[in-house]
Order: sequence, then C-alpha cells, then structure tokens
Amino acid sequence: MRRNRGNATPCQWFALLTAFSWIGRLAVYGNLAGRSGRLAGTVCCGAWAQDARADVSGLCRGSDRPGRPQERAADGGAGRGGQLLHFIADGVWDSAPLEAALLAEADRLVGGDEAFLVIDDICLPKKGDRSVGVAPQYASSLGKTANCQSLVSLTLASGEVPVMVGLRLFLPETWTGDPVRMARARVPEDRQIALSKPEIAIAEIDRVWAAGVRFGCVLADAGYGSSGPFRHALSTRGLAWAVGLSRRQNVYPVDVGLIFPEVGRGRRRKYHLPDRTAASAEQMLEGEKWRKLSWRRGTKGRLTCRFAATRVRIADGHKHRMADGRVQAMPGDEEVWLIGERRATGERKYYASNLPADTSLEALAAAVKARWICEQAHQQLKEELGLDHFEGRSWTGLHRHALMTMTAYAFLQSRRLKAAGRAQKSPRTTPATDHASRQASHHQRIRETPTNTMPSL
Repeated sequence: MRRNRGNATPCQWFALLTAFSWIGRLAVYGNLAGRSGRLAGTVCCGAWAQDARADVSGLCRGSDRPGRPQERAADGGAGRGGQLLHFIADGVWDSAPLEAALLAEADRLVGGDEAFLVIDDICLPKKGDRSVGVAPQYASSLGKTANCQSLVSLTLASGEVPVMVGLRLFLPETWTGDPVRMARARVPEDRQIALSKPEIAIAEIDRVWAAGVRFGCVLADAGYGSSGPFRHALSTRGLAWAVGLSRRQNVYPVDVGLIFPEVGRGRRRKYHLPDRTAASAEQMLEGEKWRKLSWRRGTKGRLTCRFAATRVRIADGHKHRMADGRVQAMPGDEEVWLIGERRATGERKYYASNLPADTSLEALAAAVKARWICEQAHQQLKEELGLDHFEGRSWTGLHRHALMTMTAYAFLQSRRLKAAGRAQKSPRTTPATDHASRQASHHQRIRETPTNTMPSL
C-alpha cells in the first residue's frame, strides 16, 4: 500500500475508503465516481486494483453494500467480494498510515482546547463463538447481557461535531485464558493479555495524544469513572477529566484531615485515619443547593435539569481497618468536583471532575452532558457505515474494518462542515437555511433524519 503523505484531499479520503468496499452506500457522491475510482486503484495493490475501481463505481451509482460475498455473487461478481474480504482480513498491508491520516484529519476538523475526547463502549451483537472477542457480556446499546463483541471507543468532538478516532476490542477472560482460541483468531501476541476496559482506554488515549491530537477534557461514563486507577492515570498525565460516578461511591469533605488516634493499650497504629466520616456521593449532595440549568438546545427546545456540585476528596486511597472494625478507603490526594444531576423523570446521575475549583456550575454541567455526542457517532457507524456488518473472525480484520468505517465517518463530517460553511457564507441564505447551517443546529437536524438514509450533504 502506498503511504499517505500530507493532508488528504476529499477525493483521496473517498478513495481510501471505498477502494475496499466496506463503507456502505455513498451514492450522494456520484459526481466523484470517475476521479475516486482511479484513485482507488492507486491505494490497492496487485489483483485488487481492478476490483477496487469497479466497486467505487458501484458505490457511487447507489449499489447495495458490497462487502458481502453472497450479494456480489448474485450480481455476477462471484469471488470479488470474497477477495475483498480476504484483503481486509488477511492482506499484507500496514494500517498505520491510515490511522495517522485519520488522527490528523480529526484534529484538523474538530481538534483544539475546547474539544472533548469521549471514552465509551460500542457493542456488536454476534452469533456463535468463533468471532474474535465474542462472549456473553453486558451490551450497553441493548441494556442487557448478550453474546457480542465489545470495543472501547474514542470520539473527538467539538461544537456537537463528533469524529471517531479509536476502536479497540476488549477481550474477556474466556478469551485471554484460552491461547488456542486466541491463536485461531490471530490475536497479536502483544494483545494476548488480560486488560480491563479502563486500561485499554488509557493506552488508546496515549496513542491519540502522542499523535498530536488536541483536546481539552476527557469524558467517560461511570463504567470508566468508577475506576480509581483510570482517574489517577488521567490526572498523572495532566489531563482534565469529567467522568460518571456511582451514587454509592464514598467521598470525604474537602477539609478532611488525617490523624493518629490515641490508643489505650497495644501497639501504636502505623497509619493515619480520617477525622471525618465518608459518605456516599448521593448523601454528600443531599444538603446542597440544586439549580435548574440548560446546557444546550435540543430538537424540542432547551434541555434542562437540576444540578448541584461541591468539592470533595474521593475515597480511593489505601484501605485500612477503622476502630470499629470496618475496612474503609482513605481520602485520595486530589480535590475534585462532585456533581449531581436530577432529571425530570426522577432519575439521578453523579459525576466527578478535576476541573479547576473556580469552574462555574454551568461549565460543569455542560462538560458532563457533552458525552452524549458519541452516541450519535456510534449509531451512524453501525446503521449507515456497516460497522456491525463485518463477516470475518480475525483480530486484524475486525480492526481494519473498524478503521475503514471511522475514516468514512471523518470524510462525511468534513463534507458536512464544508457544506455548512458554504451556507454561512452565501449572501442569499434564507433565515431557515442559515439556522440549519450553524454547526450545532446542523447536527441536530442530522439526528432527526431517518436512520435508513445518510443525512444529505
């Protein structure tokens, strides 16, 4: 494969994606068929160049998703779909240049100090037990335990514009404890170790950060935020974060002190004990003042909830036995914000953040609620770009397929932003068009689009 150098043009983006016939229907770019078809042939090698050019033309004409061999055989293209599946799963080519190009383009589109890096899970339901990483596990998209693959996702977002930059498969213990099974799925040796999702997320954050991607704050749900090592790793790297927290998480008041209690007899204690009692996050915010705030405009008007916040120290230090026999974690070294949210439905959510002590409640609420944008990206990657349609079983094939869908999504976002920019600059723009062309409103309109078609550009 020819290495990508410099900034990719829109045609080059399109060619890199559609050459492998794994990105779904992009018929809206029919006018690019000729140029992108020729470019597709340059990024493929050997026997696949002709297939790539043909598949690009088919995509631009609005053909059905070409990634499935049986569909291609029915169209008279027997074997070509299988060749492309083989190219993705077994082809000898380096995905690193494409990963670097994706990160560079994502940073150009939405990177900056105001951007968020959102950590979450994306689950791909599967049947059988041969696909790499598949196992009965909790699927957040389904709200229950299901047989699926679970990938840790990273989304770079700014101004309600998301761009996916990372998808890494999580391997359950049923896989990491079975070397034969991992070898059959061709899991690389350096990936054949048991890692939790927070550990995978930290490794991916390091990769994105090392590539020079700019972001101001890391966001994650309680599945990651409840992990003390995850929060500590972010703070150690000097990163700002705002993460979900369990309502049962013990916290201490910010002015808690550590003392040596007096003992009447026996040996003197080796460790300090807190002079204040820990309370759950839910209890800590009960007496705080709750304010009704709006953080953004939705499709039906302003979105509002009641919020409260106070400074605390999370009980995630060393565990010691207290005088009454209880084992309790000591206060952590870092002072953080504890944030509560009360929704109109009665549901309550809790968050923690290491944002500065002078951060306003409005800014805290906006930060913890910005995580929703990754859900839009997940939905479109699966429903419009075929993320969950991969039919291979190997580690390499799955991650290459994920890379193609992420790059396709970045390309589509670049086209949307360019179209929105043209609409803003047009002197004949009507008030309705001007409203739709603004960045935030533009993407709210996308979310209202029926899921069976890609939003028009």
